[in-house]
Amino acid sequence: MKKVDQRVKFPELEQELMAKWKEESTFQRSLDLREGQPRFVFYEGPPTANGMPGTHHILARSFKDLFGRYKTMKGFFVERKAGWDTHGLPVELEVEKSLKISGKFDIESEIGVERFNKLCRESVYKYVDQWVAFSQRMAFWLDYENAYWTLTSDYIQSVWWALSEMWKQGLVYKGFRVAPYCPRCATPLSSHELAQGYRDNVPDPSVFIRFRLKKDPTTSILAWTTTPWTLPGNVALAVDEDIDYVKVNQNDELLILAEARTSVLDGPFEVVERMKGKALVGLDYEPVYPYSIPKEGRAHYVVDADFVSTEEGTGVVHTSALYGVDDLRLCQEKGIPFQHTVDLNGRFFPYVEKFAGMSTKDANPLIQHDLKERGLLYKAETILHTYPECWRCKTPLIYYALDSWYVRTTARKDELIANNAATNWVPAHVKTGRMGDWLANNVDWAISRSRYWGTPLPFWVCDKCGDQRCVSSADELGLKDDFDLHRPYIDEVTLPCQKCDGVMKRVPEVLDGWFDSGAMPFAQRGYPRQGKDLFEQTFPADFISEAMDQTRGWFYSLLAVSTLLFKQNSYRNVICLGLVLDPRGQKASKSRGNVLDPNFLFDNFGSDALRWYFYTSSPVGENYRTGTDTLKDTVQQFLLPLWNCYAFHVNYAVVDHFNPDQPAVPLNERPVLDRWLLSRLAGLVKTVDSELADYDVTGASRPIQAFVDDLSKWYIRRSRARFWKSQSDADKLAAYQTLHTTLTTVSRLLAPFTPFVADAMHRNLAGGHSVHLADFPSVDGSAFDPGLEEQMTAARRIVETGLAARDAARIKVRQPLKSIAVPGEPLPEEITAIIRDELNVKAVVYGAPEVKLDTDITEELKLEGLARELVRMINDLRRQLGFNVEDRVLARYEANGMLATAFERHADYIKRETLALELKPGREDGFGGEERPVEGEQVWIGLKKS
Repeated sequence: MKKVDQRVKFPELEQELMAKWKEESTFQRSLDLREGQPRFVFYEGPPTANGMPGTHHILARSFKDLFGRYKTMKGFFVERKAGWDTHGLPVELEVEKSLKISGKFDIESEIGVERFNKLCRESVYKYVDQWVAFSQRMAFWLDYENAYWTLTSDYIQSVWWALSEMWKQGLVYKGFRVAPYCPRCATPLSSHELAQGYRDNVPDPSVFIRFRLKKDPTTSILAWTTTPWTLPGNVALAVDEDIDYVKVNQNDELLILAEARTSVLDGPFEVVERMKGKALVGLDYEPVYPYSIPKEGRAHYVVDADFVSTEEGTGVVHTSALYGVDDLRLCQEKGIPFQHTVDLNGRFFPYVEKFAGMSTKDANPLIQHDLKERGLLYKAETILHTYPECWRCKTPLIYYALDSWYVRTTARKDELIANNAATNWVPAHVKTGRMGDWLANNVDWAISRSRYWGTPLPFWVCDKCGDQRCVSSADELGLKDDFDLHRPYIDEVTLPCQKCDGVMKRVPEVLDGWFDSGAMPFAQRGYPRQGKDLFEQTFPADFISEAMDQTRGWFYSLLAVSTLLFKQNSYRNVICLGLVLDPRGQKASKSRGNVLDPNFLFDNFGSDALRWYFYTSSPVGENYRTGTDTLKDTVQQFLLPLWNCYAFHVNYAVVDHFNPDQPAVPLNERPVLDRWLLSRLAGLVKTVDSELADYDVTGASRPIQAFVDDLSKWYIRRSRARFWKSQSDADKLAAYQTLHTTLTTVSRLLAPFTPFVADAMHRNLAGGHSVHLADFPSVDGSAFDPGLEEQMTAARRIVETGLAARDAARIKVRQPLKSIAVPGEPLPEEITAIIRDELNVKAVVYGAPEVKLDTDITEELKLEGLARELVRMINDLRRQLGFNVEDRVLARYEANGMLATAFERHADYIKRETLALELKPGREDGFGGEERPVEGEQVWIGLKKS
């Protein structure tokens, strides 16, 4: 062992260990060590490397790395295969920004698909080196040399195979449906992408519109909407046949609405007629705009619907077929004709003359004004509500009907729910709550994107007979393995139609990037074209982890793809993490100026501090209020006390030439404090192992922190004199062996949590061997002594109440007292001796009705108290002069009265407690010292190294 600097700088220590790990190939050696052993399978959720990693990425990666290390130490082979998510809107948007363009028109007219996709490919490699360095800096061990990339031909062909298998099952179809739609990106989004982006407190119009009856223009049906832009496309009004409606007279105007919603009316009114909704069905009304009047068929009349409620609005739903899921279904059922008033860029078509070319949001106030001018606006308000936005470009979404390709996940809804139920979710409530609710309301997966950089949909359609075909590989197309399967090259590949003499061309859309991610369990192997055995060995995963927002992202896509292909989930256990917030509970954002740079945190606190904070500060699933103050507390409250315990042991052990390989002092011959600590240690090992086996990270980490607290504040503080004393007896050896075993075991327990400090400790304690090549500690059953632990707990409670009694009596602990009387049964003498020493009393009397101190202080007790004050002064001076804890010193003093008497009568005690070889009266040159008051008298003390 080498002496340890107590003034440790954790960031510098971590950099040294990173260099050592690289030099020694420690990660690879840890893999080689377990080669051929049973597998523990972990899937890495692939990040996109076209942006820099942030502090929030440390969170999930801390949990992922923890279980990789833990299971490796438990004897499993844990492949840590890295992965990169390379397709989709996130990549496209960054390239658009770099080119200073926006939208599909600019891409196709100014840049061209070929150049645009070339730039997209380049961009996903832009920050790979920074991501790798980031991972290494936080000790997240991943195999980057064999990483999977979602843009490779092998990966794409695996995804094609998956789609072809779903195609064979009749699960893939093209449908005209209303979907969340981003007008800026000009593409629909899937329902789980919709769940990724919502903005709170969005102001929107809330308008009540008069729809005048054709047969009675003095009467209007009152309807409500928060999307005035849909009114030019209105084709029907929907009511519920069984709801009670009323006709009211207000200021000589007749209005019809649900009776339960008359509270929306401004001012007094008179009910002139009551009717059921059934009576309203079939009534024709005047269109508010002429743009949706059909050339053929019937529109603009009242229809019955099953989705009308009286929870809000007027109990009458304005129906615009192409901009609402229920609207489209209703109009299709009723045969009501419709046409789009808004184009794919979210702007009104030219034929909508009043608002031609305007965006939906910009048109809202003008539509309101126009309706007001025409007397059709009953009233207008503004509401604040939660509104969906594009999860990548942040544009407000609209609901828009268009042709899209879908996977019929609803056909496997029961299987999805059953497979989710068989999965272990941490926290457990996510299974039946956030994820369970999502699956219970499952809708078919909109997989097509009208974009460029993504896995091309492998669907070819005949231009003559319309026959459709799904291909599963490049070989089916007659293409070589080195052919770039991306657009625009794949768009040029045609096939002869097998049903006619027509030509089959690929559909223009690309695949939802979430499907790529959900296919990674098999696509990372190139399955089924290759890697079949390896896939079968590594499916399903034993463990995955990401943040809570991935419940309806990666977690869902993994579940859906594997259920449809393999009839089971692709992961057995999942840890679902909360969000990283600032200290005030706000999300980090550049606009708020509260983004924490991970490198700043690494350089100032070290990655171990960040990791430990995430493990211990909040139960899994809750959010993490993260800032410099919380990380400073983590260092001061855990890492430094741990390091001080370690430094205390090592530095004394070096001085005393302690040899860890000496024959062990039998457990039953060791003092009670040693036996207690080793029993606590055995229990800690059992707890940590058990909690990690159950994926309870907080339940595993917090007991370690509590143990280190006990180690520092109880065991070491109570045992200091055993290490300080000059004689090397069995008691001292037992103390060294107990503390050495404890610190070595704790370093192994901490290895998965805080890889750097654990390895630094272990290498010095265990002959230079890395803790990451060691086994996880096993429980020493012989050390278990629950009875002893209960007795020590009882003793500590007595000490706590005794100290409170001293505080109430305003008597310092350094002042000895005759006795204390306490309730309860007598404890063994070894433990009672600890109580006496802690409370600084000469006797403990058991069986009293309440705690009571004997506060009569004799002269001898007074002198003994002064001796303790002098010990404190000398040890303060030792620290002030920069002496090491193990340094022996020479002491001089100058005092009068009772202080001089205290020095004389308790000289041996003072020398023992301050490591002073000499204690003599009088001042001498060469002694650093100072004069201080003690109990109203002055005393001078000087010290120098021996």
